[in-house]
Amino acid sequence: MSRRVFTAHTLDTAPAAVRATMASVHRKLSGLPAAVALMAESPELLKGFLTVNAVFESTDLDPVAREVVVLTVATRNECHLCVAMHTAALARQNADPQLIDALRTGTDLPDARLEALRRFTLAVLDHRGAVPDDDLDAFLDAGWQPRHALDVVLGVGTYTISTFANRLTDAPLDPPLVAYAWEPVA
Repeated sequence: MSRRVFTAHTLDTAPAAVRATMASVHRKLSGLPAAVALMAESPELLKGFLTVNAVFESTDLDPVAREVVVLTVATRNECHLCVAMHTAALARQNADPQLIDALRTGTDLPDARLEALRRFTLAVLDHRGAVPDDDLDAFLDAGWQPRHALDVVLGVGTYTISTFANRLTDAPLDPPLVAYAWEPVA
C-alpha cells in the first residue's frame, strides 16, 4: 500500500473534532499548510503537535535558539518540509546567512553559544536523553542553564512528532516554501 492513503483534508472534509483547530490555523496563517491538512487525519496528532509547539514557543529559549533546535532535529530526521519551513522562519528574522547555511548542512555554527546548543541537541538525540556529563557540561559552560536543557528535550519531542508525521505522510512543500527547498547531504 502506498503513502497516498493519507488524505489532505480541507475544512469541509476534516474530522469534526479538528475542524475548529484547522480553522484557527487557517486564520493565523491565511491558508492551510499541506502538513496540517495531512495531520488532520488524526485530530489528536494535529492538536497534540500544535499544543506542544505552542508550549515550546513559550520556553526561555529565544526565537533563534528555538530554530537551532528545530533545524537540528529536522536535518537529523531528514524532514525536507521542516527544514524549508524553519529556514524561511530564520530568513524572516534576518538571521545570519552563515548560520542558516550551517544549520542546513549540519556543520559548525559561526556562533559558539548556538553551536553548543546544536551539539547538545544532537547529544539528546544520539543518546536518547541520557546525555553524557561532558556534553551537558559543555552546554552549561557555554552559558545555557539547566532549564534550557529541558527546553531542548521539549523541542526534540515536539519536532519528532512533526518530522515523523511529515515523512510518513510525504507532506509536500507549500508554494511559499519552494525557495527554501532542502535535500539531505549525501
